[in-house]
Amino acid sequence: MNFVPPFGEGVEVEGKSSPPVTLRCWGTRGSIPSPGPHTVRYGGNTSCLEILTSGDRIILDAGTGIRLLGDDLPGNDRSNRVSIFLTHFHWDHIQGLPFFGPANRRGCEVGVHGPKQDGMGMEELLTTLFSPAHFPLSIQNLSGQVTVSEVEEGSWSHGEFGVKAMRVRHHSNTLGYRIETSGKTMVFIPDNELEGGSLPTPPGWRSRLSEFVSGADILFHDAMFTEAEGDSYRGWGHSMYEDVVELALESEVKRLSFFHHSPGRSDDELDRLVDVYARVAMARGSDMMVEAASERIDIRL
Repeated sequence: MNFVPPFGEGVEVEGKSSPPVTLRCWGTRGSIPSPGPHTVRYGGNTSCLEILTSGDRIILDAGTGIRLLGDDLPGNDRSNRVSIFLTHFHWDHIQGLPFFGPANRRGCEVGVHGPKQDGMGMEELLTTLFSPAHFPLSIQNLSGQVTVSEVEEGSWSHGEFGVKAMRVRHHSNTLGYRIETSGKTMVFIPDNELEGGSLPTPPGWRSRLSEFVSGADILFHDAMFTEAEGDSYRGWGHSMYEDVVELALESEVKRLSFFHHSPGRSDDELDRLVDVYARVAMARGSDMMVEAASERIDIRL
């Protein structure tokens, strides 16, 4: 069945109807896909988030979940022009891109945007991904039209979306994205080590990050490790739940969605962690909603 967002009555804002925004995670897992009976509810595909308005669509990351997203697009005019923003080029954020159906569908235009990596531009990076060592087809042999562009820290408009990018703490040139549309703000930071480790941190980075996240209607943030696991994984470029909750609380986020779940983390473990940190937020006097990101569950803002 094709996914059709439930567009209907919007929210009244200053006498005008604000069109709804619908989000769907197609991949929530980090590092490597983890299918199986213990990951059914929250999902085993890697990083991919879709954001839709009544007239536009944006996709964040192209992990294995993007294959299912591509299969779900109906092939009409609205889905024939697709924009994908990559946070970085680690495998779990790009490995679904060669299997994204619209890229090999005649008449489709797929724009892929992302940051340079170690001096390599997006065109070179994607040419390498679509090379015989990794994939049987080159970009030039795909039936769709794939274009690439490079983005760095800054702010710009993209269709109906206002986009802001900030570099975060990870083992490559990695961006987090703040997306604004229809009066709603969504922040997507799937890979980021908030505390510890030896990753370079520019002066004022933490206060800039808090401002970047501030007031978001929903924050998807890397929450890969528990405090008990933290000492073994400091410097890996990923965050602990405690640190993510602290960032969300100080930034007055309305809804926190843990993301980049550890590949070994079961659904039952995620349930327990959500319960623990929802209670932490409540004890701090916050009404912030705390959840773990789930695949193919519609979020309507």
